[in-house]
Amino acid sequence: MLERLKSTVRDTFVYSLSNIAPKIVGIILLPLFTAKLTISEFGNWDLIDNAIQILAGVVILGQASSIIFLNNSKEYKEQKASALFTLSAFVFSVCAILVLITELLISNHSSFFEHSQFKSIYIRLIAYIVLLRVVNDLFLAKVRADEETGYYSVVSIVKTLLMTCTTIYFVAFANLGIEGILYAALTAELFTVFVLLLRIIPKMKFDFNNQIFVAALKFGLPLIFSALGFMLLNQSDRFIIKLLLGAKSVAIYGLSYRVAGVLNMFLILPFSLGLLPLAYKYYGMPDDKRFFAKLMTYSTFFFVWGFILLSLFSKEIVGIFALQGEYHSAYIVIPIILLSYVLSGMRLTASIGMFLTKNTKHVAWITIAAAALNIILNFIFIPKYGIMAAAVNTLISFAIFYFITQIFSNKYLKIPYENSKLLVMILIGIIFSSPIYFLPQMNFVLAFLIKIIITISFPFILFFFRFYEKRELDILLSPVKMKDFIKGIIRGSDKAPDDSEDIIH
Repeated sequence: MLERLKSTVRDTFVYSLSNIAPKIVGIILLPLFTAKLTISEFGNWDLIDNAIQILAGVVILGQASSIIFLNNSKEYKEQKASALFTLSAFVFSVCAILVLITELLISNHSSFFEHSQFKSIYIRLIAYIVLLRVVNDLFLAKVRADEETGYYSVVSIVKTLLMTCTTIYFVAFANLGIEGILYAALTAELFTVFVLLLRIIPKMKFDFNNQIFVAALKFGLPLIFSALGFMLLNQSDRFIIKLLLGAKSVAIYGLSYRVAGVLNMFLILPFSLGLLPLAYKYYGMPDDKRFFAKLMTYSTFFFVWGFILLSLFSKEIVGIFALQGEYHSAYIVIPIILLSYVLSGMRLTASIGMFLTKNTKHVAWITIAAAALNIILNFIFIPKYGIMAAAVNTLISFAIFYFITQIFSNKYLKIPYENSKLLVMILIGIIFSSPIYFLPQMNFVLAFLIKIIITISFPFILFFFRFYEKRELDILLSPVKMKDFIKGIIRGSDKAPDDSEDIIH
């Protein structure tokens, strides 16, 4: 089992490299955006950025997950090349229709955009960015399915560097504002398409396979609603805040989400990228349920630890990267959003029972129900309590989302999750992150030391709750074994993944 966990950590770390870069760049560019954009423009840009993510997640029609399923399924093992072409042709056609509709809309209703904050050029650029991003996401899903983690990271990092350089040019030097940010995104997506095509085309068999097409739709279509529901759950609050409170409140709330999003980009998103290929790989092997249970425990451990660190330093992070005083209140909602991200990460592992047994239809309606609850709560409470209500509503919705997901997933694949350990970690995380609300003003160095001590103490406090098992303690308390374990993660292992001597009992 330890070999499987090493493989998980290694793949997650490699995926982290490609996702850390965009987040670091996003934080680095925040002073540029807050300096070059008015607070209302920053709020509108946040809405546009979220709209692109929602559209790309929906228009891909769940086929990124389908290509991983088809690539790793024994039933379609000999048809991977046909599947790649079939899904690529289908997804590209859908996106092309979206672009055509956009062009017709702009041509026939150009006067509508003349007096709008959202110019016609924004709408046009959004459509083309979505087209390219969807194609890239599909191709990158194929790269993930083939477990080419190194290539995935190189492509993602190069794309990020290109986007950074072009964004700085268009925004800082050309003074194009939101339009410049969109031009930079378009340039990066276009470059990535060309690079990936060189890798993907040789793996294609130019044969549209109807059987595969039907299987892919059956597997992926329910995930459209799941993707839409998840994005509405995670992002609809920005649009409601814009409607009820205005663009300035969106800017403050959007900044909070971007700071809290560090946890998502460093840990949760990389984990999610490697989870499904890993789950398909180990499903059916000896002690696979035990492996999935420990995977939930270990991943939650790191999610909560990150939650504590970012919560305690949220005020400093906001103060550094948002130079205008209007943004500084953003730190108040960051811990709440971070806890929502922790539950979101836990929900990923909780849902694998439905994915492994092909019961993805439940994923869709559970997600939509959680999103609907969040939207209703936002319309009720945001007018009275502002952006704090939006953050709390998101937390409530994600908590319900997680619990219902685990209940339904266990109906199809009962996994003995270590729920008592999960609860202990979350409660300690809440307690350890709460000082951000009541620590008095003090010397910066003293405050920094207190926050670091609180953060570092998290894994040690767990000793008193009998969190660690004997095999885990043997490694943690032995510098030699810990060194060997870390080396095993970095260099990989020659042992079979189901090697019985590595199973934790």
